[in-house]
Amino acid sequence: MRGMRMLLGGALLAAALSSNAADAQGAPLLHAMFQDHAVVQRNAPIRVWGQAAPGTAVKITLAGKRAMARADAGGRWEATLPAMKAGGPYQLTASAGSTTQTADDVLIGDVWLCSGQSNMELQVHRTLDSRAEIAGADNDRIRLLTVPQTGSAVPLETFATPTRWQPTTPESVRDFSATCYYFARELQKTVDVPMGLINAAWGGSRIQAWTSGDALRATGNHDAELDVLAQYADDPVGAAAKWGELWQSWWSASKDIAADDRPWSPERPAGTWRKAPRELVAWERWGVPELADFNGMVWYRTTVKLTAEQAAQPATLVLGNVDEIDQTWVNGRGVGSAYGGADRQYTLPPGLLHAGENTVVVNVLDTYRDGGLYGDSPRVLRFADGSTVSLDGAWTYRIAPKDVGSPPRAPWQTAAGLSTLYNGMIAPIGRYGLRGMLWYQGESNTWEAGRYRDLLRVFRNDWRSRFGKDLPLLVVQLAGYGAANSKPTESDTAALREAQRLAVDEDARSGLAIAVDIGDRYDIHPANKQEVGRRLARATRHVVYGEALPPSGPVPSAVRRNGDSVDIDFDDVTGELLAYGANGPVGFELCGVTAGTCQYADATIRGRTVSLRAPNAATATRVRHCWADSPVCTLYDSAGLPAGPFELPVTPASSSHESAR
Repeated sequence: MRGMRMLLGGALLAAALSSNAADAQGAPLLHAMFQDHAVVQRNAPIRVWGQAAPGTAVKITLAGKRAMARADAGGRWEATLPAMKAGGPYQLTASAGSTTQTADDVLIGDVWLCSGQSNMELQVHRTLDSRAEIAGADNDRIRLLTVPQTGSAVPLETFATPTRWQPTTPESVRDFSATCYYFARELQKTVDVPMGLINAAWGGSRIQAWTSGDALRATGNHDAELDVLAQYADDPVGAAAKWGELWQSWWSASKDIAADDRPWSPERPAGTWRKAPRELVAWERWGVPELADFNGMVWYRTTVKLTAEQAAQPATLVLGNVDEIDQTWVNGRGVGSAYGGADRQYTLPPGLLHAGENTVVVNVLDTYRDGGLYGDSPRVLRFADGSTVSLDGAWTYRIAPKDVGSPPRAPWQTAAGLSTLYNGMIAPIGRYGLRGMLWYQGESNTWEAGRYRDLLRVFRNDWRSRFGKDLPLLVVQLAGYGAANSKPTESDTAALREAQRLAVDEDARSGLAIAVDIGDRYDIHPANKQEVGRRLARATRHVVYGEALPPSGPVPSAVRRNGDSVDIDFDDVTGELLAYGANGPVGFELCGVTAGTCQYADATIRGRTVSLRAPNAATATRVRHCWADSPVCTLYDSAGLPAGPFELPVTPASSSHESAR
């Protein structure tokens, strides 16, 4: 998962925290969402807002409709136009005194917010047959807006960098979200209205980064981290020290860590430390067998000798690239933590450095491909007078125990933080009218799959509190990725897919697009986003527009023991159940209560029922389907839609058929 630049510097925070009145003097009359080529939501009141001098009356016109507003003491105004049918193009005009601003070529149609991590971000030019797809993209009735990638500790009123609405052309679609675009293109075949697409996505992001601070705090699980985030907005150096203490508490609380094991301490640390290569490259290339294919945590440590004159100056620690998450200390005090490929530069507090030996310790967590403290950027201590002291001397390292688990993430990290992407990318959208939300995310939360169902609920309710309490949510279930299995196994990815299924199933205004069968065993970013778009559009036709068609393929309705077999009844079948490539479908398992008790089952189709047989059928308490990182599953219906992954209890034969959904 790749990282992106962090825009949490002093300039951005100062802008975010400045008064609205100051913003009003230089801001456009219309908010940045209202530009040439925009699409506004049909059949619902249309909110329009912007900035004007405090107390100024503002008049809004669109398609012959008018509304009035008055700027408040901070300069913000908001007006509401009446609901209108699909149509256009129109001109949107805002007038305040002698100032007038217009947005031309505005359409009224259905607006979709497409969000998530790298599979939602993945561009059209990276998909199947992309050359032809791009060349044929010429649709003035699908409009595109990409939200600038920005993280912030506080909610932003508008975008950190300029962006604009664009009609779909070969030039505009090339770098736009493929899933979002292919969805709208497919949906427009049956819903013949203009489509406005807002893409707000960030590779490697956790769901917590897309959820507001208020919603996260209401769960009661993030108070300490959110307190640090609030401190970070005004005092990043002090917040880094506080976060270092919280990180240390997590480490010391692990049952696999000795009580005296404090690797960040400037004193002689516990454990076995070895000399790192002088030229720091990714640890997979050090020639150390334990690190050749290692995903986990490695500690780095070095010392640097300073004069009294150097130690007395303000200083910055420059570490360069870290892949992918660091927690860094100087002389035992936390000084910073970041995620992704951005170069690390941490301001050191006065008095931290001293004459003589000073200790720098960096804990690096890597979860994917190359990892470590490496790159061409110099590693130095930079002083206020412009001088530097190199840190490219003797580094030592220590491999952390695998069982220690995944550490907490600094709450200000963009993709891995708390509310940072909500603040920087969703808050600037305001309360823009939407028809629905598309969500393709979860890969970065697989390590906490047991929590994801609740996290998805909190996220869904949070965005509905901003955009509308009944707003539909369409979720893409995680695609298959990783080595195929030759026997049943436990899978965090499968557990997260199940959390997605259950969260969607409990909410009538949510829909699921199954993608497990269109993944790529060798690439976490499968290129067939056309089919993802088609499946999202089908689910949307059912959930949003009320079409009487199965939204996502066959779903289990009952699981029961039947003599020496276990039977699964399926609903939402178009035509009949089919097995691809064999007489019966594969991908089913029968399991006992505990982990490690699952066995592959032989499956037979009888109408809309699948019968399972295995040596443990008489005692099985659970049935699983498509349960692996990259499972092989072959049960479909006549529409070519797969039966998706699930885990369900087996109902005794004497019980009535209960819904498994």
